Amino acid sequence: MNETIKIFCINNGKEIEVEKGSSVLEIFNKSGIVLNSRIMGALVNNRTQSLNFRVYKPKDIEFFDYTSPHGERVYIHTLCFILYKAVHDVMPNAKLDIEHSISKGLFCRLSEKCGENTLTMINERMREIVTMDMPIERFEEPTKDVLQKFKDAGMEDKVKLLSYISAPYSVYYKLDNVIDTYPYELTPSTGYIPVFEFVKYSYGFLLVPPSKANPNELNEVSRQDKLLAAFEEQYRFNNIARLSNVGDLNEAIVSGHAPTLIKVMEALHEKQIARIADDIAERFKLNGSGRVILIAGPSSSGKTTFSKRLSVQLLTNLLHPIAISLDDYFVDRKDTPRDESGDYDYESLYALDLEAFNRDLNDLLDGKEVDIPTYNFESGTRSYNGKKLKLTPQSILILEGIHALNPQLTAQIEDRLKYRIYVSALTSISIDDHNRIPTTDNRLLRRIIRDAKYRGTSAQSTIARWPSVRRGEEKWIFPYQENADAMFNTSLLYELSVICREAIPVLAQVGKNQKEYNEAKRLLNFLTMFIPTPEKEIPPTSLAREFLGGSSFIY
Repeated sequence: MNETIKIFCINNGKEIEVEKGSSVLEIFNKSGIVLNSRIMGALVNNRTQSLNFRVYKPKDIEFFDYTSPHGERVYIHTLCFILYKAVHDVMPNAKLDIEHSISKGLFCRLSEKCGENTLTMINERMREIVTMDMPIERFEEPTKDVLQKFKDAGMEDKVKLLSYISAPYSVYYKLDNVIDTYPYELTPSTGYIPVFEFVKYSYGFLLVPPSKANPNELNEVSRQDKLLAAFEEQYRFNNIARLSNVGDLNEAIVSGHAPTLIKVMEALHEKQIARIADDIAERFKLNGSGRVILIAGPSSSGKTTFSKRLSVQLLTNLLHPIAISLDDYFVDRKDTPRDESGDYDYESLYALDLEAFNRDLNDLLDGKEVDIPTYNFESGTRSYNGKKLKLTPQSILILEGIHALNPQLTAQIEDRLKYRIYVSALTSISIDDHNRIPTTDNRLLRRIIRDAKYRGTSAQSTIARWPSVRRGEEKWIFPYQENADAMFNTSLLYELSVICREAIPVLAQVGKNQKEYNEAKRLLNFLTMFIPTPEKEIPPTSLAREFLGGSSFIY
């Protein structure tokens, strides 16, 4: 008689008995649980595991599909592997780069010219691979042996990355005759990935996954030319600096080039901010336009430090910048809208008193003196404490907040008076050629260390709050980013090698019994790829100082 173990299924709150050594997929099939779409994997004791993972002891298991963040990662990483296999088969000598997320897809480049016929062949080959339901094999072997396999395959980006990883064993995947590494679990075979498209997009290509709202349909592709241009500017700099992935960065740090890299990146930021300030000044002096500067961006994008550095540059243009925080126009907490979970929705546009804000803004522009409110976050109330403002002929208003680019925020203000700036950490460096670093990971890590340092908030709490923040961004920020007159990328090529020093001990405090452990462990595994570099070379005006501490600006 086969030995059995008990499994608690979190999805339905029931316990089932299965044979010892059963796979996650076998347990799912026995559980009777129905998901919204095809199963992608499971959290086993709060750790992501593949469908082939076998269970030998009693566990808590939560199955997930594509509609969950875990399932989306499994699907997209597997899709990237299928794309690589198809490109390898159709264009054996071409190099594939999967760079960043844009327009609901992943922007890709090919080192060789790809016309319509070749693009069709790649798509057809991908569909053949999926239809054949080819097995994806997972191996864990000594790192030195895995390193040799990638050397033999001519994948120098993988070789360079693995050369700086101290782990004795490394995981790699095999699909027919190609191998690759991915920082997340993959599906057991290619048949799990039926919905995708590989299309021409601007000067590159877009790998389009399914919609999370409807996994049977493709994401709707839209043009995001301004965002793409911001990524491209950093891409060109990376090429010149020969720093496109984590292996390149580690090599630069080991070679002693970190101080120079920091100085160059900070100078590049200053040059870009000065260029934006010059544009604002030119418009203002020409016809008085651009008097209201609207700065928006997602959480932990560095909006506050950017606005302060922009103010300095505006002063050099003989203008008088005056900053107003949109946070001071929050409605009283008791009047704050609620989200679908019944919690206060601070990301909602209607968490702001739009009527009071527009009234004050119009009065300021009409030359009146205005009593500006102050919001007390402890009591959750807005009060007036004698903070009065009046514009001079050379005054420029700077309004910074997540809703600044939303047309509804300033609907009563003449359009020509607005200068819109979108700020975000558009991470340009990749793990390797086939694995991007999501911009949201960069921002989440920034927020984790800032919350721990200055707000007494644990990594577990910050991670738990993050999905709500992301939902707010998708609804209230990202739809308006292409409205910007200028975009500023706050990411710094070196920053993750500095952040890792601060974030690793904070993330390590998340307990294995906490729901957020899986995400904390994922981020920890990611950060161990970086060789730490000291922050002493980072100037006090750096965007990074907003999160690391030691800034010369007052927040």
